[in-house]
Amino acid sequence: MKVRTKQLNLKTRGAGDLINITQRIQDTLEEEGFQEGALTVFVVGSTAAITTFEYEPGMISDIKDLYERIAPSNKSYAHDETWGDANGFSHVRAALQGPSLVIPYNSAKLILGTWQQIVLAEFDTRPRQRKVILQFIGE
Repeated sequence: MKVRTKQLNLKTRGAGDLINITQRIQDTLEEEGFQEGALTVFVVGSTAAITTFEYEPGMISDIKDLYERIAPSNKSYAHDETWGDANGFSHVRAALQGPSLVIPYNSAKLILGTWQQIVLAEFDTRPRQRKVILQFIGE
């Protein structure tokens, strides 16, 4: 069994940016030569998250609407008082969604549903440079 760690660097546009990273991850899996195992996808930082959904315009809109209803951006958060940076909603959304996923792979292919894509969700109030860690465990 081998373990290998790679990093994707992504530039985001700030809150509401949802980036489909599925193909980049699949390409990395193929480049690394793994055939079977599990992959952990982890975003570094407390104002972004990793998730899966069908990456199409209607669902993108629905997901953005869901985040806004769960943790409104126009509400005051105690965190905002701590640092004065007005991104309390960003931290709440990221905490709810979570920073990572584990995805199995077989025959050098990610095991995902037909319409399931891996998505980086940016919640911070400004554009960011994000590090997404890919850790492959397998053969």
